[in-house]
Amino acid sequence: MTKIAPSILAADLSKINNEVINVDKAGAEYIHIDVMDGHYVPNISFGPNIVETLRPLTKKILDVHLMITPVMPYIKAFIDAGADIISFHPEADDNSKTIIETIKSANCKAGIAIHPNVEIEAIQEFLNDIDLVVVMTVVPGFGGQKFLDTQLSKINKLYNIRESAKAKFEIEIDGGINEQTSKQCIANGADVLVAGSYIYEGDESEYENLINSIR
Repeated sequence: MTKIAPSILAADLSKINNEVINVDKAGAEYIHIDVMDGHYVPNISFGPNIVETLRPLTKKILDVHLMITPVMPYIKAFIDAGADIISFHPEADDNSKTIIETIKSANCKAGIAIHPNVEIEAIQEFLNDIDLVVVMTVVPGFGGQKFLDTQLSKINKLYNIRESAKAKFEIEIDGGINEQTSKQCIANGADVLVAGSYIYEGDESEYENLINSIR
């Protein structure tokens, strides 16, 4: 069954604790945390403190997506804060191999995120070493954007590479997920779907139905 990762970027931050607890109760497997620094992307969001705040509230996977540059100086802070998965964009730092090794040596899962303008070939050397590939189906930086269906072929290509190489990484899709686009992603091999606006713009009483509608 497809795993769902509500993105807290779209949550009501005035009641963030309840927002996380409610999607946990509604059946979400992951909690997606977008970290943006105003350099790699033009927006600014969360730091390690939000991970530390949320960690006691849920046993679900805290899925941290770093949209920052450089990456390496901040890895330890997110590990110490309680992240379960840390994904980063390899073009944002020249130390991708060391970053992956550092994350995994702390018993944390390592992921690589692919910007829509980056091809799979750019990350292929890391595919046997990572636990997650995040395929961006919007240009990173802001929530609520339209799904880029040009990325569907990338999802399918990743799926085929994984199957032929017997690799272990999950394929996570981030951006523009709704009831229609989720079906397209799943059909092309997605394992995890990040959904922000689609879930959090609904009433909390609807979270369970909204989550199940995109599985």
